Amino acid sequence: MRAADIDAVVAAEQDIYDFPWTRGNFTDSLAAGYSAWCLTENGRLVGYAVMMLALDEAHLLNLSVLPEARRRGHASGLLRHLFAVARGRGATRMLLEVRPSNESGRGLYAHFGFTTIGERRGYYQAHDGRESALVMALDL
Repeated sequence: MRAADIDAVVAAEQDIYDFPWTRGNFTDSLAAGYSAWCLTENGRLVGYAVMMLALDEAHLLNLSVLPEARRRGHASGLLRHLFAVARGRGATRMLLEVRPSNESGRGLYAHFGFTTIGERRGYYQAHDGRESALVMALDL
């Protein structure tokens, strides 16, 4: 992901989520040197991911696929790519937060071997207040 990709990524984020990341979240991630990737198909954005690497841990911050591009292996491909990047930079563990209501996300992460190690109460904004996050981890 580059600065030139931000407009498309922000538009996709707003299409995907009720409570999307802001332009500032993405530009700050790039400025901080986070590992950020765009996946395109026939020149069009179909997915993206942002991961923070610190010492021997990778923290998956955002993994998203546009609705019209789902069920074609794009999320799995992005996740495999992130595993390779994280391992290449010395990470031995990946962490993430996921909404309990995000059944497809939880299923994807479980398929790759992530296990739930905790819960962050009230972590996400929700239409009826706040929603907790499940904290998941995978040894790389």
